[in-house]
Amino acid sequence: MGFKCGIVGLPNVGKSTLFNALTRTAAAQAANYPFCTIEPNTGEVAVPDPRLQKIAAIGKSKEIIPTRISFVDIAGLVRGASKGEGLGNQFLANIREVDAIVHVLRCFEDDDITHVEGRIDPVADAETVETELMLADLESLERRIAQFRKRASGKDKEAMTVLPTMEAALELLQAGKPTRILLKGISPEDLRILQGLNLLTSHPVLYVCNVAEADAATGNEHTSVVEKMAAAQGASTVVISAAIEAEVAQLSDEEEMEFLASLGLDEPGLNKVIRAGYELLQLITYFTVGPKEARAWTVHKGARAPQAAGVIHTDFERGFIRAQTIAYNDFVALGGEVAAKEAGKARDEGKEYVVQDGDIMLFKFNT
Repeated sequence: MGFKCGIVGLPNVGKSTLFNALTRTAAAQAANYPFCTIEPNTGEVAVPDPRLQKIAAIGKSKEIIPTRISFVDIAGLVRGASKGEGLGNQFLANIREVDAIVHVLRCFEDDDITHVEGRIDPVADAETVETELMLADLESLERRIAQFRKRASGKDKEAMTVLPTMEAALELLQAGKPTRILLKGISPEDLRILQGLNLLTSHPVLYVCNVAEADAATGNEHTSVVEKMAAAQGASTVVISAAIEAEVAQLSDEEEMEFLASLGLDEPGLNKVIRAGYELLQLITYFTVGPKEARAWTVHKGARAPQAAGVIHTDFERGFIRAQTIAYNDFVALGGEVAAKEAGKARDEGKEYVVQDGDIMLFKFNT
């Protein structure tokens, strides 16, 4: 299990260049004109995790299988998209299908690359996209809520359950605020209701500041403003140079590290985006290891052992008995499963066990 992030932004901010670099492909055409991305391109990348290499070495695993993440390169949005301007309808439909939004903002000056609004102002760009999403959500909710109010007045149980969340979302949108504000402290039941409304602004957002190569290590005045905006929203930011990432994607591992070091960087921007994405969606990783393979699996923070087992196979969750669990640090420090057992660090956990990031797990289940 991974997650799907939609890469969005105004035209010519570096979305497709970033997508190409992230997926190490040239599947998305990167060109200096609006709407060069007509159909959403989807690419999968392995989630880099040095812990997996260490586990595999200890377990003498023949194969290493990381968890994967999907990125969708979505056509550029322009002002008026909520009314169908540009490729608005397609843009909005594609956003509904992702779990989170990676919002790329142009934070570099370059006279050779045109800006659709004729100026470099990443905060204004962010507001343009956010406004279009809110307008689309507002129209959608206003169209549906009258029916739910009528049903609720007739004591319809479903409508009475859903309506409070709809009303809260509508109030936010009418005040010019995104509905993802409701995600803070929301109950699991209300979260399911909010997700069921399929609102564009309920997706968590990561702002990616695309800078020139010279600013990749330190950022610039544009990224500072974006960071303040994101902090006010409770959102996160990552500063990368899509141009650097495009170059890195073509290098060998050794050449990559030398190149990044020469620019004052210690890792590719991909790693930053993935870590921020994991935090955004509250995801964690657990591992399975054996002679055949060492493998990483992704679950949501707070998942219990049967749910984690279900990620491997639904039969594992249905017939769950218990899970042998070893903390990553114990597994590495002691040198593997056998030593961990001898030291009393291999625990048998039941159905209520909450999986911790880095757990090495072995499931027992009924067939």
